[in-house]
Amino acid sequence: MPRVKMEVVVGIFLLLGLLALGYLAIKLGRMEVIGGGGYTVYATFPTVGGLRTGSPVEIAGVEVGRVEEIRLKDYQARVGLRINGGIKLPEDSIVSIRTKGLIGEQFVKISPGGSPEMIAPRGEIHETEPPVDVMELISKYIFGKV
Repeated sequence: MPRVKMEVVVGIFLLLGLLALGYLAIKLGRMEVIGGGGYTVYATFPTVGGLRTGSPVEIAGVEVGRVEEIRLKDYQARVGLRINGGIKLPEDSIVSIRTKGLIGEQFVKISPGGSPEMIAPRGEIHETEPPVDVMELISKYIFGKV
């Protein structure tokens, strides 16, 4: 009987360990299992550079959401931004793709406007700034076209 009792304890311990590992994987991976809060807005760019799904969305350096999807629409990149629930975006907000550091990861920066009208869920941000192409700037500098 003690052998069966030990096997049950080991089984429970193993199950709890797997549950803890799964929880950490979801939290550290910033995945949402059940819906998640917030709403989605869209922006269209001529190019997104190295922007990826899951990249942060920031206002004033504070993360307020994540890039939910990137797809091609009319030969331009349409980016879906998942914004946290308590954040409202004025209609005249400007969205740009920036890089952290010189060669760091790309993120989306939102500069809120002053309009009293807010963007509705699934609405569109019309003012966009594409990412700066560092290689193009370097080549222009080297070949004297600056």
